[in-house]
Amino acid sequence: MSARELRLLEEGAVELVGRIANSSNATFLARLSAEGDCAYAIYKPEAGERPLADFEPGLYRRERAAYLLSEALRWGIVPPTVIREDPPLGSGSLQWFIEADPGVHYFTLYADAPQTHPELARIALFDALANNTDRKSGHVLRGPGGHIWGIDNGLCFAASNKLRTVIWDFAGEPIPADLLADIAPLAEGAPPELAGLLDGGELAALERRARRLLREGVLPEDATGMRYPWPLV
Repeated sequence: MSARELRLLEEGAVELVGRIANSSNATFLARLSAEGDCAYAIYKPEAGERPLADFEPGLYRRERAAYLLSEALRWGIVPPTVIREDPPLGSGSLQWFIEADPGVHYFTLYADAPQTHPELARIALFDALANNTDRKSGHVLRGPGGHIWGIDNGLCFAASNKLRTVIWDFAGEPIPADLLADIAPLAEGAPPELAGLLDGGELAALERRARRLLREGVLPEDATGMRYPWPLV
C-alpha cells in the first residue's frame, strides 16, 4: 500500500457516490478526499450485510483479512483494504477502487491471454488457502498496467471446507516451488495481523490448509464437479 493510498483510505473524508448494482450485500462506491487529493474506494458496511447461516456478521473483517494474507504472501492479489468506524453507514471496509473493464474477467482472461495463466493459478492457490466460498469470474479484474486483482473476499476463511470458485482450470497442476516457499510460513502459524479478524478455529484451519498444500504440492481438484459459486460471473 502506497503512502497516498494509506492516507486516503485511513484518513480521507468518505462521501458516498452510489450503490454498486447487483451486489448481494449493500456495497457502495465512495469518494475519499484529504488535503486536496481524492480517489475512490469500495465501502462495505456491516449495516448492509444480509444475515448468513454459515458466516457471522462482520464480513468486512474478512475483506481486511484477505488483504493482509495477500500482503503477508507478497502476492499483491487483494487491493489495499482498511477498516473504518466513521464512514456514513458505520463500521465497514474501504478497499481501493480498481479501474477495470467489466467485460474483462476470469473467463476472458483465461481464454484470451495465456500469458496471464501463472497469475490466475496464483489466485487459485490464494483461494485454496483462504477457503474462498465465492470466487466468481467477475471477481477477477485486470487493472491499470495489466495487473490482475482478486476482489470480493468477504466469504473467506471458514474453518470447514467451503471452497467454491470458477478457477478449476489449473486443478491438479503442480504448485511452483517459489509459491510453495511463500506459503511455507503459514504452516507454522497464521500471520499475527489476522488475530482479532478471525477466530481461533479459522486461524488453525488456515494453517492446516497450508500444510495440506505443501504436502500434496498440487492445486486442489473438485471431485464433485459442484464447487462453483452462482452466478458464475
